[in-house]
Amino acid sequence: MQDRFIVPGHDKPTMGRKSFDKEYLVHRTVSGEKHNRCVIFLANVGMVAEALERRNQNWIVRTKVTSDLTIQIGDSTFHLHKLPMVSRSVYLNRLVFQRSSGKRDTRLIIQLDNLPGGTKTFDLVVKFCYGWKVDLTPTNIASLYCAAHFLEMSDDIEQGNLMSKTEAFLSYLFLTSWKDTFRIFKSCESISSWAIELGIVKRCSEAIAWKACSNQKAFSFEEDDAQCLNVVGNDDENSKLQDRCGNWWFEDVSFLRIDHFIEVIQAIKSRGMKSDLVGSSIAHWTTKQLSRISFGPDNLTSKYLTHQMHRVTTECLIKLLPVEENSVSCNFLLHLLKIALMMKINSELLNMLERRITFMLEQCHVSDLLVKNFGDNCSVYDVGIIIRVIKSYISLVSSKPTPKMFVVGRLVDGYLTLVARDENLSVKSFQSLAEALPKDARYCEDNLYGAIDMYLKAHPSLTEEERARLCRYLEYHRLSQEAREHVMKNNRLPLKIMTRFILLEQVNMARSITAFGSNYRRTKTQKIARVSNGIEKGWMSSQREMRMMKKEVETMRMQLNELQTCKLKLQRQMKRCINWKGNHSFI
Repeated sequence: MQDRFIVPGHDKPTMGRKSFDKEYLVHRTVSGEKHNRCVIFLANVGMVAEALERRNQNWIVRTKVTSDLTIQIGDSTFHLHKLPMVSRSVYLNRLVFQRSSGKRDTRLIIQLDNLPGGTKTFDLVVKFCYGWKVDLTPTNIASLYCAAHFLEMSDDIEQGNLMSKTEAFLSYLFLTSWKDTFRIFKSCESISSWAIELGIVKRCSEAIAWKACSNQKAFSFEEDDAQCLNVVGNDDENSKLQDRCGNWWFEDVSFLRIDHFIEVIQAIKSRGMKSDLVGSSIAHWTTKQLSRISFGPDNLTSKYLTHQMHRVTTECLIKLLPVEENSVSCNFLLHLLKIALMMKINSELLNMLERRITFMLEQCHVSDLLVKNFGDNCSVYDVGIIIRVIKSYISLVSSKPTPKMFVVGRLVDGYLTLVARDENLSVKSFQSLAEALPKDARYCEDNLYGAIDMYLKAHPSLTEEERARLCRYLEYHRLSQEAREHVMKNNRLPLKIMTRFILLEQVNMARSITAFGSNYRRTKTQKIARVSNGIEKGWMSSQREMRMMKKEVETMRMQLNELQTCKLKLQRQMKRCINWKGNHSFI
């Protein structure tokens, strides 16, 4: 009689390692709601056993024959028989032969160290060897497969042995079930070295990558939604459905351990998945896993991983990022940089990440720079990390100025305007970011003035010294006329700044009037020269025209006198302002 391999749901058992109905299995397992399970047992049993009893840490097989083999696994002891065990395991057969040679005592005690799966898995092995039914599930198949290899339970010693049966069910799950593949992945965490050596981790990764890349509709959402992709209709709706079709696997992958996640991403990359989807999946995993960290002002605590593990994880994520342009968002990289700084990762990787962000600044929006802080007394957004990135950008382009620096200037001013409303944002942080850009990074300072005014409005308790320090970067000639007029009426500005701007405004007016007088005099002089030249050539012969010329010259003299008087008045005004300034102390 041949061994049977039974899958619940099939009326008839399949013989040996016969392939299963693929169509049925895909339909059955795509939703992942039910676990696949398999029942296996041996038809040819060398010894009939009534039961396997457990008494505390002792497992005893009840038979009519006295136990002659004791196997210890950790604190547990199994009282067994040589015949059923050595007839299925080459490893146990070899140990029994070696230790039985030359000894009269037929009872052997064998200590099994490092058996994959430990006591729980060996319990299933014992049941299999004695011919009892064994339930294979996605949660125990990996450890049982590894234990079968450890014990060398191949078909060479017994046809239909445990190694071949576990291999058949394992392949079946990889081929058909999305959710069960992740259950296998999870079970591999406790037997990591064996799972890697025997290729289970690699096979899990390749199965996930194959399904994510080749059969997106079938494994992502309901059939009705998938059919909608083929309907010509609303472009926005089709775009949303296509997005769902592309990133449906993110959530399941985000629960993987970092080493397993790396294996999956590498397998997905090798299958040609779009770089932006790969980058988004890494960002999704990071949000899921590293959001568990609790950041404090002086310490860092984690419920799930140690600080060292977080540091290694962060370094692995940076190495894993796709190199293609725009494959990851600037906002995600900034959050990753924040974590990297707290974890104190390798300086070379940190510089590489920082440099990548600086290259993206010229295409960023203000919302991309928003990195939240953690803590009750901190500012809402982390301005310090933006200052660091802006300084890195300036050092990068200082040797090779680019017209796009003005784009970064507008970006920073927009960011300053947004964070200026934060009551916890210090003057030092705001000022440091405002001054991080050089003067030539802004066409004018209207946006910067607007951000400063917003900050002053949101922080009415600032001292005169703090206000002056905040506004010292502003320059009169770099503001538009509209902004200058607003400055004159803005009582939130420090008195020293307002006075300086008023004086500069008066000087500017005086220069304008003087320039107007000079232009007027130049025009009249040119006219007189033209008239005189006409007289010399005989063009002016009428006495009436001579009198008109004298009258215009007299009018010009009167206007020049008026301009001179106005100039003297302005000079006296300026002197009074300077004297008044000397009698009052300003910062």
